[in-house]
Amino acid sequence: MTSHFHALCVDAIDPPLLARFWAGVLGRETADDPSGGIALPPDGDAGLRILFLPTDEPQSGRNPMHFDLTSTSLDDQRATVARSLALGGRHIDIGQLPEEGHVVLADPEGNEYCVIEPGNAFLAGCGTLGALSCDGSQAVGYFWSAALGWPLVWDQDQETAIRSPHGGPKITWGGPPLMPLTGRARLRFDLAPPAGGAQGAEIDRLVSLGATRTGTGTDGSGAVAMTDPDGREFRVLASR
Repeated sequence: MTSHFHALCVDAIDPPLLARFWAGVLGRETADDPSGGIALPPDGDAGLRILFLPTDEPQSGRNPMHFDLTSTSLDDQRATVARSLALGGRHIDIGQLPEEGHVVLADPEGNEYCVIEPGNAFLAGCGTLGALSCDGSQAVGYFWSAALGWPLVWDQDQETAIRSPHGGPKITWGGPPLMPLTGRARLRFDLAPPAGGAQGAEIDRLVSLGATRTGTGTDGSGAVAMTDPDGREFRVLASR
């Protein structure tokens, strides 16, 4: 039995505003969450649940994770970009070359994402949210494959990718060089223990795979903070 991917958590100064933005971009609905945040439920069994949580800390520097959105045509790509801008997004420059076909944008709180050009074979069949692209080593790709029970769908030149057996977006890691760790990550994973499983047993399993428990207690929700082999934060929620 493996952990269940509960949510991609996104810290936000204004969670309702950011949730409405992404609901508009992705064509989803928002929902209140018991945590006090705003959720975007997954679009189907294989989609990622996105949870926007309140924070007082503005973004500083580039995020180690970003969304890659797919396009079915150049007109569809332009429409996604136009919709993003109308909802409060903006163009940004992160060093992309003029000849590259993807468009780099930021949401209203500065979180980067890409609208990928049509014809991208790697993201074919992944849906509008094609991938969650992460900064990370080959070892961390192996770790998350084992942690979630998701098979590797790419493993070449130290770049890795995993995908749920049920489909949906891919989670990718670009290999070295890695970005420096600079404080709390605004985007991070929340895992849930397997159905009927104990939180402590799942934490022990994740430690055996290369994770580290940070601290000895839990937060107010009963979640336990951990880091993956690259030192990136995630949480294991309390058993239900």
